[in-house]
Amino acid sequence: MPGLNQSKRWVIYPKIDPVTEKELEPYPPYMRQILYNRGIRSLEAADEYLSASAVLADPFRLLDMQKAVDRLLQARDLGEFIAVYGDYDVDGVTATVMMVEALQALGAKVTRYIPNRFEEGYGLNEGAIKELADSGVKVILTVDCGIRSPREAEFARSLGVDLIISDHHHPKDELPNAFAVICPKRENDPYPDKDLAGVGVAYKILQGLLQRAGVNDRQADEWLDLVALGTVADIVPLTGENRVMVRRGINLIRTGKRLGLNALAGVAGKNVRQITATDIGFILGPRLNAAGRMESALQAFELLISDSAEDVGKSAQILEDQNSERQKATRKAQEKAQMDLGDLSALHIITAFDPEFSSGIVGLVASKLVENYYRPAIVGQIENEHIRASCRSIPEFHITKALDECADLLIRHGGHAMAAGFTVSRDNVDELVERLKRIAARELSGIELRPVLKADLELDVASIKPDIYQKLEQLQPTGMGNPSALLVSRGVEVDGMKLMGKEGTHINFSIRGCKINRAVAFNQAQWYEIWQQERPRFDIAYSIEVNRYFDMETLQLNIRDMKIAERSG
Repeated sequence: MPGLNQSKRWVIYPKIDPVTEKELEPYPPYMRQILYNRGIRSLEAADEYLSASAVLADPFRLLDMQKAVDRLLQARDLGEFIAVYGDYDVDGVTATVMMVEALQALGAKVTRYIPNRFEEGYGLNEGAIKELADSGVKVILTVDCGIRSPREAEFARSLGVDLIISDHHHPKDELPNAFAVICPKRENDPYPDKDLAGVGVAYKILQGLLQRAGVNDRQADEWLDLVALGTVADIVPLTGENRVMVRRGINLIRTGKRLGLNALAGVAGKNVRQITATDIGFILGPRLNAAGRMESALQAFELLISDSAEDVGKSAQILEDQNSERQKATRKAQEKAQMDLGDLSALHIITAFDPEFSSGIVGLVASKLVENYYRPAIVGQIENEHIRASCRSIPEFHITKALDECADLLIRHGGHAMAAGFTVSRDNVDELVERLKRIAARELSGIELRPVLKADLELDVASIKPDIYQKLEQLQPTGMGNPSALLVSRGVEVDGMKLMGKEGTHINFSIRGCKINRAVAFNQAQWYEIWQQERPRFDIAYSIEVNRYFDMETLQLNIRDMKIAERSG
């Protein structure tokens, strides 16, 4: 079933102003425009941005940091057991590995707890807290969860367990009554960077621990590989501190220091010394996430923490196999969800619930629906008397705020502007859907719901020299909030268009007059027959990238979108 209204709207940034152009004069004209588009207005800011050299803020600017760090070090000194309680996605698993390793390095007694998605669901739960308390744990440190767990915080307190919550999700109106709550999104929290991932918040705790323990906090850099993994995989903005930490973390990944990442890259057919943020987002991240989606996130935890080559080799292959299973299950569920959609022309939000949908993949199915139809999407598994659902959204619709308006119908919920999750009783689901439809209609009526491609500038293909790639690489790491450079060229002539892929869904071709002589366009095979019959000129929107095949590297244009050019005259 094809997507609805999938023609993309191209928007090109306004031209750089004369003052900024003069200020950024040492850079080539195209780089001046790109830097301007990224909000950079001075030569100093440009140099800092391109080198990713900004200084990270003092961790003790986060509220409750002093209290949390002192309690963790006190537990170490008293020989008390600390449990690191993480989420089952890549962000939570990497944060758990980091804090377990770091606390052990500081001499603390530490264990880990990652809930099972299928048996326990997301976040803190009273059964896990009691199990940890009964085993002698005196301090529980959450990573990437807990900010919306007031009942569980009270339960921990009743058992004599000091609960330290570290999270990056939006809190409710009232914070849990925990021993300490560390979250940059807390009201009136002075920490300057609000967009840290869960592993980024945990990294700040690590910095604080090292400072208070009298250790050079630059030693925290040893764990930046995990910060890079969790930050990119959680799709938080790659701006500010996130970009600095991810740049340094990717450099650490490329050293091959962590055996588990070497093994995981190997089974995926990637050279770990060439890993990029894109590889984390589309290759490493999905494989690590597959563990929690298909069975248990502990497999991913063991892969990242183990120093046994034999063990990580086995774990990496298990994750590879689970990822293949996850892909098949996602495709099957997506097809079923699309069959039941009906006429979307009057709908502002998509909902699909089914007993056959696994709660481990509903978020992926929702993402595919958003990609295909450019509507907020909610997909859930019907489980006896409850439905557990994942939500994905579009920039025009804050999904978590919408759920907040329906909180009286929900058992639990939480998330970000673009992604969320909730549990609802089957008795309330019909009313919930109707209410969400009204909210979506209120927010989205009158808006043209088409995906937008925001391009940096127009270039003549004849001006594209191979050395432009090295300049554009300075924008890395790119991702949400810091996209790779997107260029537009008009009226280009295409030669030698061919179909690619097992099912012929992709195309490649060359462009006359362009010194980079290969272009690929994924999932755009609809142009093949048109080109064969009419030989039109095209407008293309594209990025420039390296294609690696064994030991060979060649530059290519990655065509993000293309249209038949308007005929002049």
